[in-house]
Amino acid sequence: MYFYPHSQQGFHMEPNQTITFPEQVEAYVSTFLNENMPKKFVYHDLEHTQNVVNSARELGGKYHLPEAELEQLIFAAWFHDTGYSEGAEGHEERSVENAKAFLSENGKNPDDFEAAYGCIRATKMPQSPNNLIEQILCDSDLNHLGKDSYWERCVKVRQEFMIAKDLIMQEDEWLEFEIKFLEGHSYHTDIARGSWGKTKKSHLKQLHKLRRKLFPTAEELSEDKKKKKKRKDPAIQANGREPKIKELNLGRGVETMYRATYRTHVNLSAMADNKANIMLSINAIIISIVVSTLVPQLQSSRALIIPTVMLLATCMLAIVYATLSTKPKVTEGIFSREDIEQKRSNLLFFGNFYNMDLKDFHWGMMEMIKDEDFLYSSMTRDLYWLGKVLAKKYRLLSICYNIFMYGLILSVAAFIVAYTIG
Repeated sequence: MYFYPHSQQGFHMEPNQTITFPEQVEAYVSTFLNENMPKKFVYHDLEHTQNVVNSARELGGKYHLPEAELEQLIFAAWFHDTGYSEGAEGHEERSVENAKAFLSENGKNPDDFEAAYGCIRATKMPQSPNNLIEQILCDSDLNHLGKDSYWERCVKVRQEFMIAKDLIMQEDEWLEFEIKFLEGHSYHTDIARGSWGKTKKSHLKQLHKLRRKLFPTAEELSEDKKKKKKRKDPAIQANGREPKIKELNLGRGVETMYRATYRTHVNLSAMADNKANIMLSINAIIISIVVSTLVPQLQSSRALIIPTVMLLATCMLAIVYATLSTKPKVTEGIFSREDIEQKRSNLLFFGNFYNMDLKDFHWGMMEMIKDEDFLYSSMTRDLYWLGKVLAKKYRLLSICYNIFMYGLILSVAAFIVAYTIG
């Protein structure tokens, strides 16, 4: 069988090269998604389609589907999101039309693939599968809910909502959305429930835990206070039942503290840079005036040499220290996976990761998000080093302002003496 897709799809074959139908489909859809999918769909990309195809193939194999049904299932899995090339709304029907057009152009009868079209249409939310292969594709489309890749894909879904739909959710809103979605979802096939159900429940439990810690309700706060009071009960302590490890009560107060501290650090850094810019501008203006007006007079008025040199030296030293206070520090920009696993890294500052591969950085961020201790310790370290940078900035600025103040006083005094003597 031969396949000659349109040249605009970017796929090329030698005239005598034979290719199977599944290979045709994979090659065509892969090229189609890479070239036609808008960049705003960061979740519904080729990686998502490949994951769905692999999951559909896995479930179809476990159900021992006949070859003809498995072919229809995999065909539908490849084409189910191609309609996103023209937008999210109604993409299922456009995906069906794309599939029909592909079949017509490659010598297949579109009427023979009605089962595949049903699979594609069944993925429309809320999912409505009517038979086994439709159930398999629907489960495969949301396979990430029950896999370790959930957190990574979850971030991409949120990014796509923000970019494609201009839907910006606060942290509490996003947590509630994810919790509601996972609670309302159930896999359609027994094998999917058995393979992915346990991990999905674990993700849901983590989401509930995170929401309770960051955004506790009044009822939950009251319950936590009762538990805390109970742990402090002398009778409990006397019986030796007090927990050895006390859990951190991380709520809105902690979030507010970090937000306020970060804002303070950023404002102080901006103030320091502004002060440095003021000193750079003032001293540059003074130097230009001195060079243009006083320096030409030095040959005729020798008494002005010393105060002029003092003033120029003051301005130059002030400029040096003002520049040093704003000079960026070049860092290595990379952390190893071992550093991340040992929680020695701080991925919140760009200077620590700008040389890392996107894959390693994304993996590190997902590890940090899943581990609350790692997340808060990273934020704490970030604040510490921000403070160290601020301390250096203000120390250099202090020296700069002292040089400018005392140097200017001495220079003016020297000019007064020079004019008095002269």
